[in-house]
Amino acid sequence: MSSTLGLFLGGIFALVVAGYIAQSRLPPPKPKIVGIDLGTTFSCVGAYQAVTGHVDILFDKDGRKVIPSIVAFTKDGVLVGQKALDQAELNPLSTIYDAKRFIGKKFTNKELEKMKNRYQFKIVLDERKNPMFVVNLRGNQTLVSPSEIGSFVIKELRRTAETNLSTTVTKAVLSVPAEFDMEQRNATIEAAKLAGIQVLRVINEPTAAALAYGLHKKEGVAYVMVVDLGGGTLDVSLLNIQGGMFVTMAMAGNNRLGGQDFNNRLMLYLESVISQRFKKELTNAEDIQRLRQEVETAKINLTSKQNVVIKVQLTSLNEGKKLALFQETLTRDTFEKINQDLFLKILQPIKRVLKEVELPKEDIDEIVLVGGSTRIPKVRQLIKEYFNGKEPNVSIDPELAVASGVAIQAGIIGGMWPLQVSAIEISNNIRKIHINH
Repeated sequence: MSSTLGLFLGGIFALVVAGYIAQSRLPPPKPKIVGIDLGTTFSCVGAYQAVTGHVDILFDKDGRKVIPSIVAFTKDGVLVGQKALDQAELNPLSTIYDAKRFIGKKFTNKELEKMKNRYQFKIVLDERKNPMFVVNLRGNQTLVSPSEIGSFVIKELRRTAETNLSTTVTKAVLSVPAEFDMEQRNATIEAAKLAGIQVLRVINEPTAAALAYGLHKKEGVAYVMVVDLGGGTLDVSLLNIQGGMFVTMAMAGNNRLGGQDFNNRLMLYLESVISQRFKKELTNAEDIQRLRQEVETAKINLTSKQNVVIKVQLTSLNEGKKLALFQETLTRDTFEKINQDLFLKILQPIKRVLKEVELPKEDIDEIVLVGGSTRIPKVRQLIKEYFNGKEPNVSIDPELAVASGVAIQAGIIGGMWPLQVSAIEISNNIRKIHINH
């Protein structure tokens, strides 16, 4: 009996060894499932690589890891991402952005009227009170749903994944805001389905970020503050992590605060400089678009430089046939002063979340920064000072943290080596506290 058992165990050991040798010598399998971060302002797709355990955020054909979540409808067809953004000022009525704010939600007429004031494109309600965007495609007026807008973005991400991985991509793990209810989650899944993607799992964005940072594997980490500041929204979540289980304890945020607001302040500042210097106002749509692009570039460069030079030729300022050149040196100090009151607003939901659960800030084990706007040095400084000098965790590019987390989850579901602990989210129906002042 004992010899039979010994042979049996020996056989199992031999199989394990053989499997390990094959695993180390054979080419690693290609990812079967990708992770998709469908963001309000930017979106990206990632893949978990077997054997190395490395997460790749995949480049699109123009060498970008993130694409604007913007879809434009034109006389020639549909544009997605950067191409849609580049023509936004020239085609404002049929260029749709912020669709994630509308996905899976129903609105009253009064609520919709408030939302309409923030957008140039037209929004109407269907018979079930679902928002629809009115666009002009190839000369015909068409109604498009938020899920359809999302599907165009996901389809672009799918193309990116297939090009990078040289294989057909039909399955994904998707991230959503922790505050999303079942209707919003289902509408996001529908967007993926329209793009030819089967969603195997949906996980919350703060959980995805914590996964990316490996916090579920770290000893002594219980309370994690996730500060997600993107292009248009600020979301703060307090997570409790115990052995791979994630519980959202509280959420607060500002749906009207993000990178675009910092850009708008800088635009107003530069427009006032132009008006004083040239005694003319900017009126040309292409000029405004060019200046906006310079502003975005300047904001990004000021994260690593103390000053930048904005240089742009503007048709509105033409004197005869000569194009007028606007040039201005912008310092980080000026940028911070212009946006000082907005930066201070970032602390409001952090304080509110801690108050909600009656937890002193000293008990926070990790502060995780998510979203491209948390690269801004002043934002990091304010958060660090509030937490008494505790350094936020920025070991991962904050703009790619959520996509990295969903890619890890995709790898786990796909059985990719090395195996990791799967995230288990405990649902507790916590409502987000909205701070919009």
